[in-house]
Amino acid sequence: MHPGSIPGEASKNFLMGHLMVDFAYARRTMVDSQLRTFDVNDIALLDAMGTIQRERFVLPGREQLAYIDQNIAVSEGAQPRFMLAPAVQARMIQALEIEPGMAVLDVACGRGYSSAVLAEVGANVTALEADEALAEAAKHALAAQGVAGVTVKAGPLDKGWAENAPYAAILVNGSVNLRPDALLSQLADGGRLVCIEGDGRSARTMLHVRTGDAFGSRQLFDAAAPVIPAFQPKPAFVF
Repeated sequence: MHPGSIPGEASKNFLMGHLMVDFAYARRTMVDSQLRTFDVNDIALLDAMGTIQRERFVLPGREQLAYIDQNIAVSEGAQPRFMLAPAVQARMIQALEIEPGMAVLDVACGRGYSSAVLAEVGANVTALEADEALAEAAKHALAAQGVAGVTVKAGPLDKGWAENAPYAAILVNGSVNLRPDALLSQLADGGRLVCIEGDGRSARTMLHVRTGDAFGSRQLFDAAAPVIPAFQPKPAFVF
């Protein structure tokens, strides 16, 4: 054995961690193998996700995970925030039917990837995070990528950001187990909100559309994501 080499599985993990990844190729593969095969056909959206460097919006040291077909944590701690799997994220954004100049609220934006994609397709984005440190990380990542048209705010996710309402579209990056009433109230007439509802295998992606003071809802597709704590019912007190 060469001096200083690492045996067995440890050697494999060490080498994998230091292999160079062709991220441009990974983006093209994501678009062709994950998005197009999951009924994502909006050309502007495909171009945006083929352009934005997803690896710049993950935790440092985890760039190689950026293009896997899974939800990945983009913060640490007891209640980490997650970036949704690329295909799920793309289908959700596609359902919002973004047009240039639209005001969009991006809830639980994490490190800003979804906000960057929304901005790339022409939206004026208010990106909302509950954790101020994560909001700052999003600001830095967006600035480093030269993304314009995104304003990052820190505040309670379930309250939305009324100051910039009404919104033509709202994206919720995670699952909710409570009806997001405050967010729905911030939709413009005709506005659309997309979120994932439920846990595990029973979870599904839902589209809510506002018409006057009424809201219509329909299921889009099955998808699972971690529940955002702000949209989790508080445990009932039992005597």
